[in-house]
Amino acid sequence: MPVNKAKPLNNKTFDSIIIGSGVGGLAAAICLSRAGQKVLILEQHDVPGGWCHSFYLNGDRFTPGVHYVGLVGEGLSTSELYEGLGVANDMAFYRQNPDAFEHCWIGDERFDYPADFKTFENRLIQRFPHEKKNIIKYLKLVKNVGHQLGLIAKIKTVWQQITIPFRTKHMGKYSPFSLKRVIGWHIKDPLLQRVLNIQFGNHGLAPAKASFLMHAAIMHHYHHGGFYPMGGGGAIVKAMTNAIKMKDGIIKTSTSVKRILLENTGKIKKAIGVELTDGQQIFAKCIISNADPGITYQKLIGEEHLSTKLKKKLSKTKYSCTSLMLFITVDMDVTKAGIDSGNIWRMPNKDMDDLYADMQKKDLLEDEEFPGMFISCTTLKDPSSYDGKHHTIEAITYIDYDAFESFKGENIERSKAYLQFKEQIIAKFFVTLEKVIPGISNHVTQKELGTPLTNKYYINSTRGSVYGTEKSLKHIGPFAYKSKSEIENLYMCGASIVSHGVAGASYSGVQTAATILGCRQDDLIKPSDEQHLKVFEAEDDTNYPDWMTKKIDMKHSKLKAKKV
Repeated sequence: MPVNKAKPLNNKTFDSIIIGSGVGGLAAAICLSRAGQKVLILEQHDVPGGWCHSFYLNGDRFTPGVHYVGLVGEGLSTSELYEGLGVANDMAFYRQNPDAFEHCWIGDERFDYPADFKTFENRLIQRFPHEKKNIIKYLKLVKNVGHQLGLIAKIKTVWQQITIPFRTKHMGKYSPFSLKRVIGWHIKDPLLQRVLNIQFGNHGLAPAKASFLMHAAIMHHYHHGGFYPMGGGGAIVKAMTNAIKMKDGIIKTSTSVKRILLENTGKIKKAIGVELTDGQQIFAKCIISNADPGITYQKLIGEEHLSTKLKKKLSKTKYSCTSLMLFITVDMDVTKAGIDSGNIWRMPNKDMDDLYADMQKKDLLEDEEFPGMFISCTTLKDPSSYDGKHHTIEAITYIDYDAFESFKGENIERSKAYLQFKEQIIAKFFVTLEKVIPGISNHVTQKELGTPLTNKYYINSTRGSVYGTEKSLKHIGPFAYKSKSEIENLYMCGASIVSHGVAGASYSGVQTAATILGCRQDDLIKPSDEQHLKVFEAEDDTNYPDWMTKKIDMKHSKLKAKKV
C-alpha cells in the first residue's frame, strides 16, 4: 500500500486531517486534494482501508468487508463514482454469475437471484404464480423507491427542489415504515417474503426493525447483479491511496489519534487539530472523522464538550450487530459441490424476526449450527486469485457483541480460554459448511476466525459493529448523523452518515468534501472520458485480455513449480 511513514509531524499544519482511512475518508481525501488542499490521513491499523482492506494468510488474500458491490457498469452509480474520482482505470471488477449472483438456501427450498430485474420478476412469478399481481406491484415499488432515493443527491435547480416531493412520492409515503410492515401489505406467502427479504444481511437487522427504504435501496443497488473487485477490497484501497499520493496527500498508518484538539471562543468550540497517542500535536483548518459517532464524540472529543442535545442523541444511538468471520483455504474443487461465483445465504425456513433473535443469542455454543450464514468463494468471484488448486472461502454470521463480554478486556495477546472458544466456534461453522460443501473438513489447508474483538481491534468500531449505527428507522435519513458537526471545522463521513457498504461509505466522503468546499457532490465526481471501469465475467474467461490470462497462468505456474 502507498503509505507515508515519513518524519514526525509535530506542530505541522494541514488544510484537512482525516481520522481513519476507510473508503469514506479516502474518497474525501481524493476530492479535497484535487481541490488543492494539503491532506493528512491518520490510520491506527498497519494498513489503510478500514473494512475494505485485504490481508494475507500464507499468500492467500481475504477481505473482511467487501463481499460484492452493485451498480457496476456503464452509466451506473458505482462506476460513475470511481470514474469521477479518477481511480477507475486502476481497477477492474468481475461480474458474479448473472443467472444466480445470490443463492437463497431457505431450509430445503432453493431460489436464485438473477442479475436482470425483469428476469428476477418472471422467475418469482413462475415459482409463486398465486402471488403474480403482488410480485409485480411490490417490485415496481422497490424499483421506484430505489430510483427516487438516487434523485436526492442530484438536485441542482430551485425547480427541482420544488418538484422533488412529487418525484419522490413513493419514498416519502413509505419512509416511516418497517420492511416487515410494507412487505406484509404486499406479499402474503411466507416463503416468498423470506426470499424477498434474504438480503437483510446487507443491513443486519430483522425485518420488523429494518427500514423498508433501506432494504429497497439495497435491492435496487443489486438490481443489475453483484460484482467483485479484482484483487479484493485491497485493490479499491490501493487505487484510492495512489490517487491521494499523486496529489501529495500523506497517509500515516500505525498512527492512533488520542483526541481532537479544540479551541473555545465563548460558546463556540472549534476543532483545530489532533493529538496522537505519542503526544504529537498536528493542526488543520478542518478535521474529518471517518470513525463512528461513539468513537468520534465520546472518545476523541469528550462529552464535556458536547451540547445536551448531542449527548442525548448519543445515549440513544444503537450500533449494528457484529460478526464472526471464518476465512479458510481448501485444496479441493468446490465447483463439484455446485459452488460458483454467486453468494449463498443459508438459513432455516422460519420467520426472519425469530431467526434474527436466534442469531443474537448470547450463548454461541447452545445449538449445533449457527442459524444463518453467508458463504462465498472469493477465488471464484475473482478468478485472477485462483492458483489452479486452492480455493479461498469466507463464511459469516451475525451475533451480539455481548456474546464476547467475558473476553472484552483482553489485549491482542489472547488468553487460552479465548483461543479454545474460537476453536469451538470454528467447529460449529464446519457443521454448516459440510452440508454446503460435503467433505470440506478434510481439505482445509488453513483457517482463521475473526471475532467481534478482532473487528474492534483492527477497525476500531464501537462494539465491533459491522455497519456503523444500526440501520433502523431511528438512525437513517434525516435521523442519521450529519457530515457537518456542531463543533466548528469538525466533519464526519463513513457508514453512519449517508449509508453503509462500499459505495455508500465512499459517497459519504464525497458529500463531506462537498460540504467543506461549498459545492455539490456532482461537482466533485464529474464524468470523464479518460476513465473507464473495466468489467469482466467471473464465469466466462473467453474475453479475458492477454494481461489477465498471463496473470492467471503465472499463478498456476507458480503452484506447479512448488510441486516440483
